[in-house]
Amino acid sequence: MLKLLFISTPVGALGTGQGGGVELTIQNVAQELQQRGYKIEVVAPIGSVLHNIPVKEIPGNLQIAVQTQGRDTPICLPPNSALANMLDYARQVQHEYDLIVNFAFDWLPFYLTPFFHCPIAHFISMGSMTEALDQIMTQVATNYPQTIGVYTKSQAATFPFADTCEILSSAIDLSLYQFVPHPEKTLAWLGRIAPEKALEDAVAAVNTTGTPLKIYGKIQDQDYWQQIQQDFPHAPIEYMGFLSTQELQQELGQCRALLMTPRWIEAFGNVAIEALACGVPVIAYRRGGPAEIVQDGVTGFLVEPDSIEGLVTAIDQIDLIDRRKCRQQAEAEYSLTALGDRFSLWFDPILKTKNS
Repeated sequence: MLKLLFISTPVGALGTGQGGGVELTIQNVAQELQQRGYKIEVVAPIGSVLHNIPVKEIPGNLQIAVQTQGRDTPICLPPNSALANMLDYARQVQHEYDLIVNFAFDWLPFYLTPFFHCPIAHFISMGSMTEALDQIMTQVATNYPQTIGVYTKSQAATFPFADTCEILSSAIDLSLYQFVPHPEKTLAWLGRIAPEKALEDAVAAVNTTGTPLKIYGKIQDQDYWQQIQQDFPHAPIEYMGFLSTQELQQELGQCRALLMTPRWIEAFGNVAIEALACGVPVIAYRRGGPAEIVQDGVTGFLVEPDSIEGLVTAIDQIDLIDRRKCRQQAEAEYSLTALGDRFSLWFDPILKTKNS
């Protein structure tokens, strides 16, 4: 029985939404591998909650989310760093595990990789963000081949070591998402409410079409959210909060479409496959991960990046999409079984290197 220790995102407790899509990835990978007989423990900031997965909660101050910083931002650890404490725990117990799987998109776990005896597989959840992080990740990719995993080719292409990345995609537990054949007229936007997600583009589009928009997700930047409300005082929008998967799929399935408007290179976009699983077409900018998920004209529409007019046109045409094909794509490409197969194949050569 293989024993795996997962290092979680250090920017927030699991279950709060502060970590974005990687929270769902950790839950799903751990759940699927545990069902296959792997022993899994997840090391995460205090207050973290996962469904039926053992969590070792570690106290300490959280990291600042890297996407809020500039490319030349220096390496910074807060006093009593939760991430440093998490990695110290991992160091102490590493002899009990066959492999450490790092989901923390931060400089420290990459820097410490050579100092661990247990091999480390690094799953990177975002595209290139800072020069310092790119540099240390490149060193690990060079010195420890095959240990870097990413969601998509678009994400990998942002790094100097793109050719060495294992493309692992993502998945969801399809049994948790109900197909809804006949939606209401409302649209949805789902994600962290922060500038790089460009919620204002979706709001501008529905301000033009008059279509109601329900907004789901964690408000990460309160000033940004307030500015959107000031800029579009009469837009038909409603903030629905951060919901659990069960609550979210019940709401999401009733929507005509999901709008995805990232200003940055989205590494994947788990919200896209959550929507597809409910039969909800996706309207997304042709940028990053969503451009590799959405089948243009079949399970949604891909729009010229940053084009409000393109969003408006796609909204007007969304009823041309067959919602059954959306669910069929989710079942064919994004099942937990397929995800577990990809991660197991990724781990195999790393474990062989340890045993050789």
